[in-house]
Amino acid sequence: MAKVYYKAIDSYSKTGDISRGSRELLEKVTREESIALEKSIPLKVHFGEKGNKTYIGPENFEGVIDFLEERGICSCFIETNVLYVSARTTRKGHAALAEEHGFTALPIVIADGEKGEDYSEVEIDKNHFRKCRIGRLMAESRQMIVLSHFKGHILAGFGGAIKQLGMGCASRAGKLDQHANSLPAYDPSECNNCMACVSSCPMKAIEVAPILKVDKKRCIGCAACIASCPQEAFSVDWTATAPKAFREKLAEYAYAAHAGKKNIYINYALNITADCDCESRPTKIVAKDIGIFASIDPVAVDAACFETLNEREKRTVFKGSDIFDYAERIGLGTMEYELIGI
Repeated sequence: MAKVYYKAIDSYSKTGDISRGSRELLEKVTREESIALEKSIPLKVHFGEKGNKTYIGPENFEGVIDFLEERGICSCFIETNVLYVSARTTRKGHAALAEEHGFTALPIVIADGEKGEDYSEVEIDKNHFRKCRIGRLMAESRQMIVLSHFKGHILAGFGGAIKQLGMGCASRAGKLDQHANSLPAYDPSECNNCMACVSSCPMKAIEVAPILKVDKKRCIGCAACIASCPQEAFSVDWTATAPKAFREKLAEYAYAAHAGKKNIYINYALNITADCDCESRPTKIVAKDIGIFASIDPVAVDAACFETLNEREKRTVFKGSDIFDYAERIGLGTMEYELIGI
């Protein structure tokens, strides 16, 4: 049985309490679970999409940062590029937006390179994937503190530690693996034959003769064409994967990002919105603030958030609970937990 530690906080407006609570939970987990801390520990965060106002702001992580600094531990804010076209498509744009959103207390590291090309293949041998493409700098980290916003998501049902691992640590190609079976969609009506995709494709799978064609046998699903096309002629077919299969793939990628690491997971059940922080708009709050949860088990910490939320609201707030059973079956973690308030 896993232990999940919990600090009640009734309002996201209480920034000082959130920062102090984050530190208290980190201290508690480290002490109670006898966690040996590495000399360098990245903080896995979500910087929030441009236009989004409900992501967890960096001021709430100050207690965690102070804890690491006092122990001489090097850290950074670490993320991967997104699959779709936005300010977060490239390392340069992503880092600029992170700074705009106030993530300036630590260096910003985009783990999968300028356009998602820098990744490591992690072998897992599961039902959907034999290998997963994880941002190289994350794959090489021996330990991360994974800071997750617990909220809704259109396909996953909800997002927390599992999603922060599975989607958040995947390279652009890994995100495409989970969403759309590795093949980007192409709309010729949007193409002006600028050839940007041709030069960006590492497998020479795109040619213009006389019209643009994609050789599906050569395509490896790296999504470089999506990142490089100024006309947005390449995109993700978001309907290609059914929600249940998507959640299974998400759990397998989370397994790859978690495997062999001594991670600590901190979930913020605050600003509980209907949609993901990748939405480029303010999103609707659907439940009252609960507090912060922490564990070394990503399944247990998400299950604790999910079940506490439902008990508090006296209803099932989010879909997607089937991911817990699948994640447990593949060895990511356990649904059995003891909730310990501090």
